[in-house]
Amino acid sequence: MAAVFHSFGLPHLAALGLMGLALAASLHAALHKRDSRAAALWVLFIWLSPAFGPLLYWLFGINRIHRRASAIRSKRVRAAAHSRRRKATKPLRDPLPPDLPAHLRGLARATDKIAPFPLSGGNRIRPLVNGDEAYPRMLEAIARAERTISFSTYIFDNDPTGRQFARALGEACRRGVQVRVILDDAGARYSWPSILGQLRRLGAPTARFHPRPLFLRLAALNLRNHRKILVVDGRLGFTGGMNIRHGNRLALRPRRGIRDLMFEVQGPLVRQLQEVFAEDWLFCAGEVLEGPEWFPPLSPQGEAVGRGIPDGPDEDLDRLALTIHAAVSSVRERLAVATPYFLPERDLISALNTAALRGARVQILLPAANNLPFIHWASEAMWWQLLKWGCEIRLSPPPFDHSKLLLADGFWTLIGSANLDPRSLRLNFEFNLECYDRSLAREMGRWFDARWRRARPVTLEEVDARPLPIRLRDGLARLAAPFL
Repeated sequence: MAAVFHSFGLPHLAALGLMGLALAASLHAALHKRDSRAAALWVLFIWLSPAFGPLLYWLFGINRIHRRASAIRSKRVRAAAHSRRRKATKPLRDPLPPDLPAHLRGLARATDKIAPFPLSGGNRIRPLVNGDEAYPRMLEAIARAERTISFSTYIFDNDPTGRQFARALGEACRRGVQVRVILDDAGARYSWPSILGQLRRLGAPTARFHPRPLFLRLAALNLRNHRKILVVDGRLGFTGGMNIRHGNRLALRPRRGIRDLMFEVQGPLVRQLQEVFAEDWLFCAGEVLEGPEWFPPLSPQGEAVGRGIPDGPDEDLDRLALTIHAAVSSVRERLAVATPYFLPERDLISALNTAALRGARVQILLPAANNLPFIHWASEAMWWQLLKWGCEIRLSPPPFDHSKLLLADGFWTLIGSANLDPRSLRLNFEFNLECYDRSLAREMGRWFDARWRRARPVTLEEVDARPLPIRLRDGLARLAAPFL
């Protein structure tokens, strides 16, 4: 054996080893990369640099998000979620409005196969614009709670508004209400000191979602709970994209104002909000929430039909992205999009362009002043691809617009916590509602049109005329879009 080793030579063995690693990395990329261009580029890079290519691929080329997300969500949590979702059986009759157009019925059939929950009729969904409308309604609901409060948010600032919510939750605890609060571990650090200590001192049971030690926090930017859910007594719900921040109260003229949307929900759909919260609470705190105090029987409260779409990098991966694609592919007349962070992947850009080419009006409303300039630069580098084929883009004037909304053909509305960027659609835990209701769509259409009229149009000529340094800046930012 030693003779063979000496005759063959250490350099030859090292070369064979590197070729073996390069071959293994190339086969992994070919088998597991969903984007064929990315797979081809990785294979090319691996063989051009067999000494470093395989190492870099194992470090950065493998998407470990899905595996990590599934690992941290224990089998017990997943089993409880599947059990609850199975109990939400389909209604005995079709809940969709009788005047719903046929192409939107096709969308509902598609989302039947995508979403874990069935469509639920008999709901009332009320839009709440900015913290000026949302916070008083939420605080009033907390003050009137008699049995239970479920509250989950991404950012819960330790500012005058955050402390007002903390006191309201503490007072509910003193009245004997069962309170459960989930704060995302990263979102809780947007203010210092965190509101977490105050909540616990006031007696509100609070859990952090996916807490990480100090030295691992930079590596834990993904797998965040971005959901916003408040359920009171299992009967009244709130969801949308609004965090708990003083900046949302525009009437008080905060230094950094934020526009946003929240929605009040009544009816059978509230159970789906509660089920998603209960799954997250079981994961965070190990406690099962069940019984009539958390899940009371719910009677019809209105005419809206909808369903919850939980999304995340675990078993719920791609549910929201597929729903959005189904909606864009279905639209015939008008698609209105409002989002603060717009970094669409290539297939969504193609779907939006195809909708415009079919004759649908595609309107995309983005903030003119973004709180994350790097994301604005990356987004700007993509605009020409949409403007070229007839999509319209306008920039909403300050203050920063954090609103998230999709409207299709005067009937279908998508509301919730997700942005149109890779972080929301691939890396975060999100919660959205799809709604089939002409009244809600009409009301949100008026809101969108008012914002659209005040927004500044962006033209293809303007985008093409950007100076070379700006185009280079935006192009470099776009390269990082999958990680933003």
